[in-house]
Amino acid sequence: MSTSDQRNGAHILVFPYPALGHIIPLLDLTHMFLTRGLTVTILITPPHLSLLDPLLSSHPSTSIQPLLLSPPNILPTVDSQLFRPVANARALSELRNPIIKWFKSHPSPPVVIISDIFLGWTHHLASHLGVPHVAFWTSSAFAASVFHTLWRDLPKVDDPTDKDAVLSMPKVPNSPKYPWWQITSLYRGFKEGNPDWEFFRNGILANGQSWGTVFNSFTELEQVYIEHIKKEMGHDRVWGVGPLLPADEDSMGPTNRGGSSLVPTHDVMGWLDSKADDSVVYVCFGSRWTLTNEQVGALAGELARLLAESVGGTRPERSQVMEVRIAASEAIKGGSSSRDMEALVNKLCGLNTQRSL
Repeated sequence: MSTSDQRNGAHILVFPYPALGHIIPLLDLTHMFLTRGLTVTILITPPHLSLLDPLLSSHPSTSIQPLLLSPPNILPTVDSQLFRPVANARALSELRNPIIKWFKSHPSPPVVIISDIFLGWTHHLASHLGVPHVAFWTSSAFAASVFHTLWRDLPKVDDPTDKDAVLSMPKVPNSPKYPWWQITSLYRGFKEGNPDWEFFRNGILANGQSWGTVFNSFTELEQVYIEHIKKEMGHDRVWGVGPLLPADEDSMGPTNRGGSSLVPTHDVMGWLDSKADDSVVYVCFGSRWTLTNEQVGALAGELARLLAESVGGTRPERSQVMEVRIAASEAIKGGSSSRDMEALVNKLCGLNTQRSL
């Protein structure tokens, strides 16, 4: 069987966590799979189905199909003491039986499940179905090292009310230390013994037992942490394929990412095109929090100060930022990320070959 035939026969199930910051990178990865001849089924919830339109319109239906499933609409409330990822992970786990039913009825079921790290319970689902599980991190190997250490060891500070109390992680390379307030609120809110929280924690830990791990990062940026993850997992099926970006041939990709906007895309692009190069500062507020007027004012004041320093030449030049940008570009185009992507696809094709024997 030729490499092309092997790739055309390799069917994978992709399961993103239903939040834009998690869906978009995994869709970019899916595009990479499709351009390399793999067949993909994407499990998606109804509110996010439209995000698949660019992929569905640019690839044949024989290569990509959505699997539309609706979990119970369980979201965190004040009484539940749950955070959104915790509540949603539990709700999405209700899809286990529908997935099993779909899998067993499919004439050519997937050879692997690739899912977001917030859906670690799918590792046990994959084991039940007899296929490998690959955990996908939307961020870096460093973040994964810290995150996994937190949920595995459950380190604590002496006084959680002291926001400046320092939490040390000596098992992570370079032994990072952070004040308590900088530790993710998802961890700080953990309720030990709570069934939903323990379910979420067990899912995060299950990612460490996965057959493979994929990072939206690249080796030149954080090789020490990628090697650390390999050592922790006990194998080298760890791939850094980032930064994941819109396809080069998709000129509208960057403007359409994330679905529709309150402001029409052409209005935004027209306004940007009217400005001189390097004259616009992009500020991302995030979509999970609503800032108060006081916070917006403080942010605006700080931005004004930083801009004044930059224009006046009193702020140190951030040359390292440009160096990282260049390294990222080189990693994508023929560098480590390109090689890791090919290695990942070849491994997935190997799974398909094993099933065919």
